[in-house]
Amino acid sequence: MPLNRRTFLERSAAAGAGVAIAGAVAAPAEAHGTDRPRPQKRYSFTVMGTTDLHGNVFNWDYFTDKEFDDKAHNDVGLAKISTLVEQVRAAKGRRNTLLIDAGDTIQGTQLSYYYAKVDPITQTGGPVHPMAQAMNAIGYDAAALGNHEFNYGIPVLRKFEEQCDFPLLGANALDAKTLRPAFAPYSMHRLRTPHGKDVKVAILGLTNPGIAIWDKANVTGKMVFPGLEEQAAKWVPKLRSMGADVVVVSAHSGSSGTSSYGDQLPYIENAAGLVAEQVPGIDAILVGHAHTEIPEYRVTNKETGKQVVLSEPLKWGQRLTLFDFDLVWEKGRWTVEKVGAQVLNSNTVAEDPEITGLLADEHKKVVAYVNQVIGTSTAVMTTADAPWKDEPIIDLINVVQADTVKAALAGGAYAGLPVLSQASCFSRTARIPAGRISIKDAAGLYPFENTLEARLLTGAQLKDYLEYSAKYYVQTAAGAPVDTAALTNAGGTPDYNYDAVSGLTYEIDIAKPAGSRIVNLSFEGKPLDPAAKFVLAVNNYRASGGGAFPHIAGSQQLWANSDEIRNTIIQWVKAKGTVDPGTFATVGWKLTRDGVPVFS
Repeated sequence: MPLNRRTFLERSAAAGAGVAIAGAVAAPAEAHGTDRPRPQKRYSFTVMGTTDLHGNVFNWDYFTDKEFDDKAHNDVGLAKISTLVEQVRAAKGRRNTLLIDAGDTIQGTQLSYYYAKVDPITQTGGPVHPMAQAMNAIGYDAAALGNHEFNYGIPVLRKFEEQCDFPLLGANALDAKTLRPAFAPYSMHRLRTPHGKDVKVAILGLTNPGIAIWDKANVTGKMVFPGLEEQAAKWVPKLRSMGADVVVVSAHSGSSGTSSYGDQLPYIENAAGLVAEQVPGIDAILVGHAHTEIPEYRVTNKETGKQVVLSEPLKWGQRLTLFDFDLVWEKGRWTVEKVGAQVLNSNTVAEDPEITGLLADEHKKVVAYVNQVIGTSTAVMTTADAPWKDEPIIDLINVVQADTVKAALAGGAYAGLPVLSQASCFSRTARIPAGRISIKDAAGLYPFENTLEARLLTGAQLKDYLEYSAKYYVQTAAGAPVDTAALTNAGGTPDYNYDAVSGLTYEIDIAKPAGSRIVNLSFEGKPLDPAAKFVLAVNNYRASGGGAFPHIAGSQQLWANSDEIRNTIIQWVKAKGTVDPGTFATVGWKLTRDGVPVFS
């Protein structure tokens, strides 16, 4: 019976009397004589952690329909993680381990999309979500909510929660009316020791306040998401008062102390490091959300002076974090003596056949689905150069978005305004082949579940918008060599936070400092009028403030769609039958230095 959605959860991690206790120190024998001190009781255990699994069960890329691979030859998926987990359990004794996750579980691959949208788990008699099946079989003990859990709406999330044999935790996911936790804030786990004194381990789950912005349509009026620090400060003392010997936080929040949504919320997006620094009583934090690998990072708590160990395993099941705890029995209670963290690489092991066999049928269904042909293309289009050149494949996104918005506004008050469109290079490996186009090709071009909106902006606001976007490039002096490997992502700006805007023509002078790079900005051959009004076709992430672009979040919404842009692209291609880049591809922007193009 699932244990989710209980406010106070107590789960035993004991796996049965027959399990060996490798990794725990055996009970000492009675000391002989009265003048010899009795040896201290000690106990060791391990908390394993994953994060940002994003629908990956198999070591498979549904966007390319082949085994996953990248430049570092990483592997992905819960089937690989399962093998690592079983190795750790065998080495340390199953009863001396816990397994947790830090969120972003049910969005990201076509496997997870299929069971949210195509054959949804919410339908009467519907299937069990593949991520629930896999995580139940592996034996997860708890998982924090990620922001992408809300992408498909609360009903899908609640059904997924119901299907899990472990709790989904979110101490700062509150009911909008009662301001009480909408999910279990924590779970409590008892570990049996050889000394007859159980260790109580509390797992506190915290999610990202940005949900209020990024999934505004799904959560407004239903849930609110206060800051991680304030909720941790509320719950950690409660967990200690309930007898928790060890407190581990599972936080879907990066460690950098930064936010991508500017001043739209009073809460920090990447607050895990701040939680460690400001809230006493935490022993370790499993970090998520940032998609970075942090084997071990120590933060000193300002109040106690004690170090808190943080670790973030790489996304998609590429790494497994191990927090190793050494405890000592002192003054009638267990005290944490030492904590260390490391990550294991999933490319060192084979997939667990139990997991791949469990979901073989689901995998086959999704492979058949993504290979459905939806049209043809007259030419190959790729994103290989899209981060620094205006490429036809990005123009394809923009023409679909602009056409859709124009049709939606037709006959209305804003039908006469010019429609522009923004798009990002989400993947540098996306490809539309010459010949047949399949669903996987369109899905690879637009892997996120973003929806489309129309916003009203002025020429002056668009200039600011483009200047902000252009900070993506590393300043490169005129005449200096240009290395494309080092040209982009200045200041840590991810590819998805660089927008190209179609419908305007402009140059980005990368020899100039950020904020003064947009030159020769024009519309229909004339300098852009700062007072002119335009409609911008924009994804809901950007429109709601994602990336902290200026003006857009506060702009007037003229129209919004509930369907994913990916599906809009698929339907557009189906309707056209044939995609010919020659009918829509233009060079609207280019990189320059002192007026000289960087690329011919």
